[in-house]
Amino acid sequence: MSSNLIRFDWAAKRLLRQKSNFVVLEGLLSTLLNEDIHIVRMLESESNQETAADKFNRVDMLAENSNGELIIVEVQNNRELVYFHRMLYGVSKAITEYISKSEEYDKIKKIYSINIVYFGLGQGEDYVYHGRTEFRGIHKNDVLKLSERQREQFTYKDAGDLFPEYYVIRVNEFNENAVTSLDEWILFLKTGEIPDHASAKGLSEARERLQEEKLSNEEREAYNAHMESVRYEKSVIQTSLIDGKTEGKVEVVIASVKVGLPIETIAEITGFTTDKISEILKQHSVQSE
Repeated sequence: MSSNLIRFDWAAKRLLRQKSNFVVLEGLLSTLLNEDIHIVRMLESESNQETAADKFNRVDMLAENSNGELIIVEVQNNRELVYFHRMLYGVSKAITEYISKSEEYDKIKKIYSINIVYFGLGQGEDYVYHGRTEFRGIHKNDVLKLSERQREQFTYKDAGDLFPEYYVIRVNEFNENAVTSLDEWILFLKTGEIPDHASAKGLSEARERLQEEKLSNEEREAYNAHMESVRYEKSVIQTSLIDGKTEGKVEVVIASVKVGLPIETIAEITGFTTDKISEILKQHSVQSE
């Protein structure tokens, strides 16, 4: 098991934009999209400039592949209620940034939005979700396809193929049982470790190039500061969750007393001791019967 590797989120921000390291990101994208992806260049946009807002651990990479398609890769550590809207905004902005006013609409590039999130985004049982546009007949239930001429020009099959596609990798939902090549990648995203037997494309290069010991002194200081920030944010989130659960239990105690439940029953429900329940009732001026 290869350990002591740089976390992917920091590597994406500092190292994977370098042409010599494209092979690592190409491996992840090829495994996820199930086709060989070759990055021609990294693009700059307003959305991936490093600014003071970087403290939110937002990482955007905008790449162009050998087919002329755009790929947005975003890594997000912090919980964000409007994240789905931000995904939509990011794609919309990329579309408008990379077509000039004088160009025809056929110059609009296909976009893949790859979102690697380290928090509970949405509600679902899977850890990888794929979203795409489909035009389906409301009467015949058939899929709207491109004409023969359109297929020749755009090399796609269905009308929906021209539209952006979204991938959401919910890293924390992965159970760390790596069965597929994609699982091997997500295991690395979650734990920073690569099994010796891992065969997914790009992981051998990640094992070689993302070793912490290869960082310069300046890079190591920046990396350590990033890791400390991540640990602090996790601590804050965990504390908030604990406080939230406790507050919820307090509300259960008060409501249960008001409907006449015995203290012993309330203790079984909440896990509080009877003394703790008495203290809560006293603080909130609630009388038990």
